[in-house]
Amino acid sequence: MTRATREDAWTLLVSQPVLILATTAESGRPHLVPITFSPLDSRRIVSAVDAKPKATRELRRLENIRRDGRVSLLAHHYEDDWSRLWWVRADGTASVTETAPPGSIEALQSRYPQYADHVLGPWIVVEVERLSAWAAGKDPGRP
Repeated sequence: MTRATREDAWTLLVSQPVLILATTAESGRPHLVPITFSPLDSRRIVSAVDAKPKATRELRRLENIRRDGRVSLLAHHYEDDWSRLWWVRADGTASVTETAPPGSIEALQSRYPQYADHVLGPWIVVEVERLSAWAAGKDPGRP
């Protein structure tokens, strides 16, 4: 599978426990962070600031998105058997909201039971506009 269908790429992307979120800092430099997430439908992904210890809930990624909503999400798989390597990148537009989008609290809590007692928010919603994918073989590895 050197070229994946959109459905295959989406399935690989959302099967991962975390994604890497890429935003652009005010300086123009890339800013990358791992995020927990949940798909809301076949074109939207949601993430939230959680209650893990942080200096502030107003994170750099939120500032970056408010200034420039263009983002990328990356999922990848590596192993010593290079015939099972793959990656998927989702490019889109993100927005930040203080209010949980419908269904997002339940979606995140079902993926991450650790969130059962967490206060979540602010929220990031990514409208995926383009998926790019590559896999070394016909049977991409899954962790």
